[in-house]
Amino acid sequence: MSKTVVLAEKPSVARDIASVLKCQKKGNGYIEGDRYIVTWALGHLVTLAEPEKYGEQYKTWKLDTLPMLPKLKLEVIKQTSKQFRAVQAQLNRQDVKQIIIATDAGREGELVARWILEKARVKKPLKRLWISSVTDRAIKEGFQRLKDGREYNGLYDSAVARAEADWYVGINGTRALTTKYHAQLSCGRVQTPTLEMVARRERDIQRFKPKPYYELFAELQNGVSLQWQHHSSNEKRMFDEQRAHELKDKLKQMPLKVTNIDVKKKKTYAPALYDLTELQREANQRYGYSAKETLSSLQRLYEQHKVITYPRTDSRYLSADLVDSLFDRLKACDIQPFRKAVLQVKKQQLSTKLACINDKEVTDHHAIIPTEQSPTASLSDKEAKLYRLIVRRFLANLLPAYEYEQTTIIAEANGELFITKGQRPLTIGWKIVNEQEEQEGKTIIPKFSKGDDLQVKRIFVDKGQTKPPARLTEATLLSAMEKPAAFLEEGNNDLAKTLGNTGGIGTVATRADIIEKLLNTQLMEKRGKDLVITKKGKQLLELVPSELKSPALTAQWEQKLDQIAKGKLDKNVFIAEMKQYATTIVTEIKQSKETFKHDNVTGTPCPQCGKLLLELENKHGKRRVCQDPGCGYKKNISKTTNARCPNCKKKMELWGEGEGQTFACVCGHREKMSTFQERRKKNQHGKVSKREVNQYMKKQNDKEFTNSALADALAKLKMDK
Repeated sequence: MSKTVVLAEKPSVARDIASVLKCQKKGNGYIEGDRYIVTWALGHLVTLAEPEKYGEQYKTWKLDTLPMLPKLKLEVIKQTSKQFRAVQAQLNRQDVKQIIIATDAGREGELVARWILEKARVKKPLKRLWISSVTDRAIKEGFQRLKDGREYNGLYDSAVARAEADWYVGINGTRALTTKYHAQLSCGRVQTPTLEMVARRERDIQRFKPKPYYELFAELQNGVSLQWQHHSSNEKRMFDEQRAHELKDKLKQMPLKVTNIDVKKKKTYAPALYDLTELQREANQRYGYSAKETLSSLQRLYEQHKVITYPRTDSRYLSADLVDSLFDRLKACDIQPFRKAVLQVKKQQLSTKLACINDKEVTDHHAIIPTEQSPTASLSDKEAKLYRLIVRRFLANLLPAYEYEQTTIIAEANGELFITKGQRPLTIGWKIVNEQEEQEGKTIIPKFSKGDDLQVKRIFVDKGQTKPPARLTEATLLSAMEKPAAFLEEGNNDLAKTLGNTGGIGTVATRADIIEKLLNTQLMEKRGKDLVITKKGKQLLELVPSELKSPALTAQWEQKLDQIAKGKLDKNVFIAEMKQYATTIVTEIKQSKETFKHDNVTGTPCPQCGKLLLELENKHGKRRVCQDPGCGYKKNISKTTNARCPNCKKKMELWGEGEGQTFACVCGHREKMSTFQERRKKNQHGKVSKREVNQYMKKQNDKEFTNSALADALAKLKMDK
């Protein structure tokens, strides 16, 4: 009897699929049933080979070997090679006649599966499972409507084009910068323009010159204030202090008469459903979560808890075929604190006429919404908060508009206008999902009639000062990456239009990783929620070719990748363009007369080549490395341990070597290794043996440093996705 292999991206999803398909026999890296064999990757099992695999000349970092433009080949990732062999064995079984790709339904998920198949040399017929949630119901329905694998060849070509472009541009640019300037510098088609946006905002702040402005108010006896407004421009601020005080004096004794009362009924509709970027933005603003933290939590809500749909989506709408499932999703949400809102939704007619239903706005995946599965008590605090955001937005989109009455009162004194506004809720509508928002809609409306003379208590001038643009946070940087047109120089209207059409730089799935990489490589840093470019980041932007800093260039590349996915552009044309661009980058860097100044140089010469060592620091401790990547000398000088300070209980650092090793804490406490061991024995009633202490220390020594020697670290650099 012939069998079908189902290839999932992760073990957890594989177990869910195996359960639905009644596969129970567990093997080495797979689960087998009568008809199906379910196996899994661990994310990527296969990747593009490192530069040194293309020839001896690339094993050492030298400027004269660049650009590197080999025909790229695949290699199995060493750390997960055991699982690759297990997957390969199942794919190549004689009784297996068909393969179903069940990796994440997106560009990167397609790449995970196809590279495994290519490296395993499998040419069997392909089917594609394309689902937006991993509940049992979604999996069953997905298997009833499997797609022909060939329908996704364009998506695979796009994924390969993206990966190869990042290799050629990133590897060549990074090696050229590093060898030219003897510094750990990297560039990429998405990360570099993203860093430039942070730098540009910093320049705007530094160039900003604050200006004082003045606002004029008339405070009435009943406590209501009306604000002065210019007749023609509707401007409420004055930048002339003398004029502001002259107006105040002129109006001090003048009667204020109501000349117009305008009452309008207005509606506001619920904000659109969440796509990944919008949810990351809101989570950062509300809770301070990083984009990476939000994405990781959403993945757990999707894969493990199965309470939300596929999170890596760029759509904020639903397709019409989901209408029939809305009632079941409502039942899953019928828990506190949503019961009141769910009750209101059940009174509505749920049909394709809902504003959130729009087939034209749904690409590979619809917006993030709850599944038909209710959450359990096992959600973490972070997961619960994100789930509540998704449910509230989902319920809001099924409810009618918030309706209110807006009243504008205009009064006049000696030809000068004063205005105040207020609103009165008529129908709460979607705002019932959030009581705080419901209260925010209520403002005091003065009870006046046209022609009334108002009792003025005082007229006063309020002074303010224009503020510089705010520093970017992860929330606003995500917005900038999504809509980077504002970061172009003035006059680039054509490029702004291109950016509007492409959906920005990077993708919803990769923006969090780009931000994280810029932070981890010390090109920018966080100060509270604010993102600030570092000295290293500023220097890097001075050294990279100017074209690579523009968001327009990478947005155009994303547009071409989309064309490849749709079969409108040959991927080989795009790759040839990327090779040419990589050559241009290398040439510009080679010819540059710029220099790089290290801000972490020590006074200690390298024992191998004599150049001064650099001191690097990360969460694991400190190490010194040679600034020449060709030398590769490195030495750990301290490491953060799990040993707690007896005074303040913080983790201590371990300095020195051999018997001279000493623990040190930021509070000032210091103790030698021998003293530490004695204290450990006493605290654990003498049960700690010398062997146990040695094992403890071995664990500390085995810790990896993310900032390894330049040659080691940069050889393994992950390029932009």
